[in-house]
Amino acid sequence: MEHKDLIIIGAGPAGLSVGIYAGYYGLKAIIFEEHIPGGLAAEIPLLEDYPGFGEGINGRALIEQMVGQCKKTGIEIRQFEKVLNLDLGDKEKIVETDKSEYVAGCVIIASGRHPKTLGVPGANEFRGRGVSCCAVCDSAFFRNRKVVVIGEGSPAAEVALYLSESASSLVLVCLRPSMEAEKIFAERLAERKIEVLVNMEAKEIKGDIKVKSVILADKKTGVTKEIETDGIFLQLEETPNSQLAEKAGIRINEKKYIIADEKGLTNIEGVYAVGDVTNHPIKKTITAVAQAAVAVNDIFEKRNA
Repeated sequence: MEHKDLIIIGAGPAGLSVGIYAGYYGLKAIIFEEHIPGGLAAEIPLLEDYPGFGEGINGRALIEQMVGQCKKTGIEIRQFEKVLNLDLGDKEKIVETDKSEYVAGCVIIASGRHPKTLGVPGANEFRGRGVSCCAVCDSAFFRNRKVVVIGEGSPAAEVALYLSESASSLVLVCLRPSMEAEKIFAERLAERKIEVLVNMEAKEIKGDIKVKSVILADKKTGVTKEIETDGIFLQLEETPNSQLAEKAGIRINEKKYIIADEKGLTNIEGVYAVGDVTNHPIKKTITAVAQAAVAVNDIFEKRNA
């Protein structure tokens, strides 16, 4: 059984930042990631509000820099190793993965969120055949084609702007009564004359071997309309990956987010949570990074008190 000072669950911006700061503080730490590093942040087409990158930076590029910085400080990232169980009751925390068991004095959960499904006929059937959740991954397949983006807030607006650079036509479908996007995105949508439909509900995605159209309904009037499209990109509200934490006795709120204090500490001593999986009201890369730095600093100070 391997022994570490700190075990980090998740290799998105929050988990990678924990690793970077842990390395700088001289903590022996390891990061477990079920898939590849990055999480949802790797799918961001252009991150424009991250300090130091005035011209913006692609989410994948930022993650690659974070991974490199992690490795430079000596922190190991074990990708494709899934955490199965957490035993957090004692002073020494036991983390069981699908490959082995590990022990550490502290655990930081940075497991992030996953996208909700649309939950309408055709949404799952046409996944990978016209329905996508990753604009960065799949935009090349829809160059010079008709595209519909369905989602909420600034993330949906950002994806629409990114895809509008290569699509022949684009419609942004907002599921809320208003677009609720940051001013800069709203202005750019208007400049590019992108059609925006608000307060809509997706009823069905239709097609044969691939997507052909989507049926929408106005939530206020009930009037339906069918839009022909070659591709549908979903940018929906996400669900926190907090199931293991809840099972281990960590308190979560009614929306399933882990409850953490201003230092990232949960209701279990020595167990922290940072990033999008927490109840922090702002879900941004910069806040995830900040939460990570605060949590690692608290662990370091307690070890040296």
